[in-house]
Amino acid sequence: MVKERARILVVGGGYVGMYTALRLQRKLKGELRRGEAEITVVTPDPYMTYQPFLPEAAAGSLSPRHVVVPLRRVLDRCRVLIGEATAVDHAARTATVTTLATEEEGTGARRLTYDELVLAPGSVARTLPVPGLAEHGIGFKTVEEAIGLRNHVIEQMDIASSTRDPALRDAALTFVFVGGGYAGVEALGELEDMARQAARSYHNVGRDDMKWVLVEAAGRVLPEVGEELGRHTVTELRRRNIDVRLRTRLESCADRVAVLSDGTRFPTRTVVWTAGVKPHPLLAATDLPRTPRGRLKCTPELRVEGAPHAWAAGDAAAVPDVTADAPGAECAPNAQHAVRQARVLGDNIAHALRGEPLTTYAHRHAGSVASLGFHQGVAHVRGRKLKGFPAWVLHRAYHLSRMPTANRKARVLAEWTLSGFFAREIVSLGSLEHPRVEFELAAGGNPPEEPPRNPKGSS
Repeated sequence: MVKERARILVVGGGYVGMYTALRLQRKLKGELRRGEAEITVVTPDPYMTYQPFLPEAAAGSLSPRHVVVPLRRVLDRCRVLIGEATAVDHAARTATVTTLATEEEGTGARRLTYDELVLAPGSVARTLPVPGLAEHGIGFKTVEEAIGLRNHVIEQMDIASSTRDPALRDAALTFVFVGGGYAGVEALGELEDMARQAARSYHNVGRDDMKWVLVEAAGRVLPEVGEELGRHTVTELRRRNIDVRLRTRLESCADRVAVLSDGTRFPTRTVVWTAGVKPHPLLAATDLPRTPRGRLKCTPELRVEGAPHAWAAGDAAAVPDVTADAPGAECAPNAQHAVRQARVLGDNIAHALRGEPLTTYAHRHAGSVASLGFHQGVAHVRGRKLKGFPAWVLHRAYHLSRMPTANRKARVLAEWTLSGFFAREIVSLGSLEHPRVEFELAAGGNPPEEPPRNPKGSS
């Protein structure tokens, strides 16, 4: 039994944040009912995004509403606070939090006190000082960015279909993706597949008019699936006339011209940046120990080293891999580890509150799956390698099984079933990003010269 009221603060509503809170509300069901414990989840969004489905959402295979999980519905015994933690003073057991009402109230950021802290803010895009990237680049880490990219691609096809300027047409139909990991390869594969189908509805835009380019600084793509399947992926993409540039970097994209390190120049209106992630900036605003790479130093029990009552997992945590043969190895910051770490983390917090022994996190990498669009994929699972259609089916089956809640599983499965009978929608809803512009004009207002920038959407 918990001897006194325990205030548990979970920072982040992604994989680790949601699954840890979900585990805690199950393990501490009695304590929550008796008021002996309370769980507060601070998150910028009221939902958890299942990121492996972002490429399919961008391609129109899945509705964006079905790749997110509403936190208030799932975490019905937790207090969900929509806001962002900007600093943590663990010595004083306080976290500084800004909410949607902070600016309106005019009272400044709030300070939340806690007894147990779970840091799971995730990661942010790792960018480089590439000229023009901030002005013209498009990220691919949130559902807003995925849908914004879909709208952008279709709008470029509309521009190419209506312009008389051949230079503008070529730039509109050139799509450059930077980064050959999961996000870059899957997003490119799915969107190229979507654009190929969409081109059938244009009288003057064909699949051969479009140029798709993948830029990767390393000598291979998808290192998680192994060298052989990585080579197969490059072969499959090139078979679809996708220009794969290995050992190549993006030097500049200023003035809507992508300049590569091999000297190639591509006039383009689309540069998608998927070249890795880095720890969330919040970690630097804490008094907790970090590794040279900026992640929190953790024990195999998912405690933060030297910081009692502080816990972490996922992208924010450097967790020792006790199953690895090499000393000092750490668990990879991927979804496979994050979901499993969250369950152990929730159990260990409950154990700690009750004075019970803690569990060590141990999980051997089960394998990797990736979709290339066009009913193609690659998979390396428990030593077995699959290519083509079987790998694509395994990719969908695996991620459907990992999708949280039966509600979301049923919705995703229903959409996949319907897609077998009907073609994808090719409608761009880019006006959703700035819905008041038309009304402002009708009401006699003056729209801004530049639309307001949405930090979570594409330009």
